[in-house]
Amino acid sequence: MLARLMTAAVCGVEAIPVSVEVDVGGGLPGMTMVGLPDASVRESRERVRSAIRNSGFPFPNGHITVNLAPADVRKVGAAFDLPIALGILAAGGVLPHRQKAEPTRDGPLVAGGVSLDGGVPAMRGVLPIAAAAKLATPAALLFPAPNLAEAAIVDGIDLFPVRSLFEAAQMFTAKQPQPAVRPIGPTDSDVASIDDLADVAGQLLARRALEIAAAGGHHLLMSGPPGAGKTMLARRLAGILPPLSPDEALAVTTIHSVAGTLPPGGGLLRRRPFRAPHHTCSEIALVGGGSQPRPGELSLAHHGVLFLDELPEFTRRVLETLRQPLELGTITIARVARTVTFPARVTLVGAMNPCPCGYAGDARKQCRCTPLAIERYKSRLSGPMRDRFDLSVEVKAVPWGELRATSPGESSVVVRQRVLDARERQMHRDGMLNARLEGGALRKTCALDAAGERMLAMAMGRQLLSARGTARVLRVARTIADLAGCDAIASTDVAEAIQFRLPS
Repeated sequence: MLARLMTAAVCGVEAIPVSVEVDVGGGLPGMTMVGLPDASVRESRERVRSAIRNSGFPFPNGHITVNLAPADVRKVGAAFDLPIALGILAAGGVLPHRQKAEPTRDGPLVAGGVSLDGGVPAMRGVLPIAAAAKLATPAALLFPAPNLAEAAIVDGIDLFPVRSLFEAAQMFTAKQPQPAVRPIGPTDSDVASIDDLADVAGQLLARRALEIAAAGGHHLLMSGPPGAGKTMLARRLAGILPPLSPDEALAVTTIHSVAGTLPPGGGLLRRRPFRAPHHTCSEIALVGGGSQPRPGELSLAHHGVLFLDELPEFTRRVLETLRQPLELGTITIARVARTVTFPARVTLVGAMNPCPCGYAGDARKQCRCTPLAIERYKSRLSGPMRDRFDLSVEVKAVPWGELRATSPGESSVVVRQRVLDARERQMHRDGMLNARLEGGALRKTCALDAAGERMLAMAMGRQLLSARGTARVLRVARTIADLAGCDAIASTDVAEAIQFRLPS
């Protein structure tokens, strides 16, 4: 007897429909799986067998053949357990079996693993699977109950969350199963951030650079002695960024769903992600990859902040992998099995010391590093990689009197409003942030007056700027003008932008 169900396989950040065909025939008892299953899928034979028996159902005595189509897509993960188990029950006559030529019209898309006792635990990648279920007929999804808030993000589909194989079987035998009520709960945007910019004492130049970076989406490099506040400033950048738009929130949540980093019961992410990987991470951990490509820290920070503390301590190879994704906003992982493209539109913030001991140029403590050691330390960050930073600022130690000042600086709420106003000007004018301006849009939007042209030509004549650096100065100057609410770029805006490009 033959039974068919539909499930989905997650490839990258998308899901493709997969037909699960189960045939129970004669011959010696056993189970054969075809359709490029990996080890985790092949192991489902034992999980499914125990789950069926411990749920009180009889296990068929004949030989079972499970076909996962299409055959040219490798099947990975435990999400096929539940559809395989239901298919075996249907093929064995316990559940109504289906043999139609269009399996997508037979019932809901099914996805989920099973435990040995018949339970259906939470899984990763439910959001893209729910998006794929919306395109099926009928638009319905049967999935693990702990992922209800995640699946409810997708509108226009009927949701059938289950906690066990027995519940799933009941849904298939019910005459008119009722979809679950969509939960209305708090999202991460309802939790106030504790990292307020008002906590930063002094550091006016660094605060200004932080505001410019947030307003235009520019990459920022901070250099200074230990304890000067570089990490403290970087952690407050996400707090002055506007909330994610609906499209951005869906993209970010999908990436975290595929990576399995959504919190338990989590729904749509509204706050900008902030990722700060340790400097010992590998290039695969940073940009993504593996035999079955998965998103790395770069993609997990999509539409948010990627903070690389102790930047020169990252290996040269790891840092160089960022050069192309920072320009394109995507990262393409090519493997023998398949090629996957992950989104990677981030605001990169780097922090480094001026020398190995950290006190070069510091009036508080004498630096004991040799000039050769300092040069070798700075050379860990290549010229092309350093050129990717639109803003470079020196963060000096704050004097005691300024540190103990009672009057706090501007809060994140006040700065965020200016950032939001500047971003609205950019989107209304160009449809993109200033950091992404290229070609004709760059020349049109960043046109300079005579004084600004002379100042820029002087900087290039003194070899302070490369061709790429000149374009980045123009973008930063445009952002500075947008923060001031000006339509034209003034020479003072160009001068301030050049100041943030000078080598530290």
